[in-house]
Amino acid sequence: MALLSVADALARVLENVGPLPAENVPIAHAAGRVLAADLAALRSQPPAAVSAMDGYAVRAADVASGRAELKLIGEVAAGRPFAGSVGSGQTAHIFTGGVLPPGADAVIVQEQTERRGDVVIIDGTAQPGKYVRRAALDFARGDVLLRRGRRLSARDIALAAAMNHAELPVHRRPKVAILATGDELVPPGSAPGPGQIVSANGLTLSAFARAEGAEARDFGIVPDRVEATVAALERMQAWGADVLVTTGGASVGEHDLVQKALAAQGMALAFWKVAVRPGRPMMHGRIADTRVLGLPGNPVSAYVCAFLFLAPLLRRLAGRSDLMPATESAELAGALAANDERQDYLRARLERRPDGSLVASPFPVQDSSMLAPLAAADCLIIREPYAPAAPAGSRCAILKLAF
Repeated sequence: MALLSVADALARVLENVGPLPAENVPIAHAAGRVLAADLAALRSQPPAAVSAMDGYAVRAADVASGRAELKLIGEVAAGRPFAGSVGSGQTAHIFTGGVLPPGADAVIVQEQTERRGDVVIIDGTAQPGKYVRRAALDFARGDVLLRRGRRLSARDIALAAAMNHAELPVHRRPKVAILATGDELVPPGSAPGPGQIVSANGLTLSAFARAEGAEARDFGIVPDRVEATVAALERMQAWGADVLVTTGGASVGEHDLVQKALAAQGMALAFWKVAVRPGRPMMHGRIADTRVLGLPGNPVSAYVCAFLFLAPLLRRLAGRSDLMPATESAELAGALAANDERQDYLRARLERRPDGSLVASPFPVQDSSMLAPLAAADCLIIREPYAPAAPAGSRCAILKLAF
């Protein structure tokens, strides 16, 4: 099977993928989720005219001359409306958020008044509506304020709460099952034997998937045996995974058995080679409605492929439209050699000059086994296939790495 371009591979990964079904969740758990339906206000905000300041509720006509003495007839606090009404020559002490009493149409701020017993001396004028938040100033009952497909921020949660929604309809979180394969792998904290290495992929990809809003479960490490891999895949499917992610064993070597195990589960293979560096031996297919991504076992390759392919897939399943971060432009801090047939993603540090421009400094060694440069990187420099040599100071395309 020929090498696919990154764009063609991503198109196949996302082909016929739509958002997962909707579910109602408590509003306290809805941040970061994607609305599955338009959201209309269940009440008006504010539901009645209220004071925007501490002061006195008055009839504007009573203070038109600039100085007046009004009789104090009561007090209005937030949540404690005044039972009566303000007539000519009268006023009520009102606090911010208090409902404007009937008869009053303006508020004189505290600083423009002097109180003598039950008489309030007003020094100032007010037009009708002064320091008054009219009813439905913010929104009215029935207004559609949050649209389907919106990823809910903390500000959106504030609005939905003010709209009086206790639950919100959102798309279900994707469930991602992750499996590492290889006789050479041992979990962190082990004492590796001869030829063994510590596996980072399960932890890395679980953290990555959760950061993308998915529910992730690490199914551990299996040896290079078809029967063990098949048994693990069956457990992953029984868990109800929407996406199966394997690392290692995706090529066709004698000990790379993941394809055989997946074929035994009925996977329809879409591709298994991509013109990308790092990460060429990447596989994609489906088992019924379950998406399968076979990522390279190399931890840097696995991360870069997750960034390029797993993240957009999870975002599409979650109902998001921002599938990839925006490509930005930066200045190269150092020269780069001409590229070959694969699209290259170089780990780099990113600095911002005082004028706001970005400078990308690629790490001098880009070996895909090196995790320290990956952890220190701020971005990936994109090098198109067959890109010519690029001198220092030239422009380059970058993808910023999220936290």
